[in-house]
Amino acid sequence: MALTLYNTQTRKKQPFEPLDELSVGMYVCGPTVYDLAHIGNARPIVVFDVLYRLLRSIYGADCVKYVRNITDVDDKINAAAKESGEPISAITARTTEAFHADIAELNALPPDVEPRATDHIAEMVEIIEALIASEHAYEKDGHVLFHVPSDPGYGKLSHRDRDEMVAGARVEVAPYKRDPADFVLWKPSAEDLPGWDSKWGRGRPGWHIECSAMSRKHLGVTVDIHGGGADLIFPHHENEVAQSECSCPGHDFVRHWVHNGFLSVNGEKMSKSLGNFITIRQALEGAPGEVLRLMMLSTHYRKPLDWTDDGVEQARTRLDRLYRILAKADGLSEARQVAKSLDGDKFSNAILDDLNTPLALSELERRADDLSKMSAQELQQSLPGFLANADLLGILQKEPEAWFKGGEAESDVGQIEAQIALRLAARKAKDFAAADNIRDALAENGIILEDRPDGSTDWRRAG
Repeated sequence: MALTLYNTQTRKKQPFEPLDELSVGMYVCGPTVYDLAHIGNARPIVVFDVLYRLLRSIYGADCVKYVRNITDVDDKINAAAKESGEPISAITARTTEAFHADIAELNALPPDVEPRATDHIAEMVEIIEALIASEHAYEKDGHVLFHVPSDPGYGKLSHRDRDEMVAGARVEVAPYKRDPADFVLWKPSAEDLPGWDSKWGRGRPGWHIECSAMSRKHLGVTVDIHGGGADLIFPHHENEVAQSECSCPGHDFVRHWVHNGFLSVNGEKMSKSLGNFITIRQALEGAPGEVLRLMMLSTHYRKPLDWTDDGVEQARTRLDRLYRILAKADGLSEARQVAKSLDGDKFSNAILDDLNTPLALSELERRADDLSKMSAQELQQSLPGFLANADLLGILQKEPEAWFKGGEAESDVGQIEAQIALRLAARKAKDFAAADNIRDALAENGIILEDRPDGSTDWRRAG
């Protein structure tokens, strides 16, 4: 089965076909580094990490180039510096380092290239000059703006009509605009703000032009895959399409647009005013990164994801169960070293069908049940493929001993399992007092039991 992905522009699933199978390019919009990243920012990191892993497994690691940018010049950064008194360079360095540390906990592979906007000012100016020369842009009062009516294809990505676009962009009413929908490519900078000399005066780039310049610099005029959150479709990605294609006529900017769905918290939009704003770092205080990752993968990437404490605990329980099965396998370290390919048509078909990670996870768990019943010889043959599937999802990356209680010994796991077996025996004998005593004793040691409908019992660490 070939990889199919939902294309936002065509609004349907399509077979993925790169321009060149020896050089597959993916660009994903990265963070604006003015504060700690929140869990909504984590979702595209996890989604596109899985897609990156999948592309590498299909085409080869050397044939895939993943570019994810850092926006380090932006009005939000300027505002943060003004409010705190901290130099802009210190803010961007500190928050970039924090971002890297946080997403590493989510088992996200680093991109092949991580360009910074401030290193690509010359490329932005070059595109702006081309747009002015072709009369798709104009200069007024030190501003350079893209003239939206000059592009008949504007709106083809978001499928919005003009009134929707003007309203959705929350356009700034300004005397230097020829049309309300026109957007800024270059803006003047006061002496106390970052700025670069240009023929339009000292200034800085608008947000949209940054990604067009960085993607072109590192992936060429046409990009195989461009990704990001659904909130970026309009106006950011729509504006990227316009300025990129109008500055290089006759060339498509992106072959395949991929966007992940929105994230809410307990059914409500995340916001500081509602008191439900959660940073990745805060979420990591309550659960390991693999738990957060699995929770995100438990919902299809295009669907809305509701972040709840129950959802996090369910993800923790699922991972604990998988790690317990691995803890019983001999030769786990050796199996991780074996060159391996994806195991099983059902898992492969799920992940190749528009990254259906919920179905892939279910198949991984079914396969884990099979492993628990295998002989040592069968397990030795099957374990590498199982681990390959887990690696593609970015889970089960630790040794079981390191997973349980941050380094709990396998012998301790065995003692817990033995106590659970005694409790099950007591329940079958209808000695419920003894069963309750075992449960309470385990709870005092931070072990929470969860009885399953089939009569078995799962367990997890508290907290």
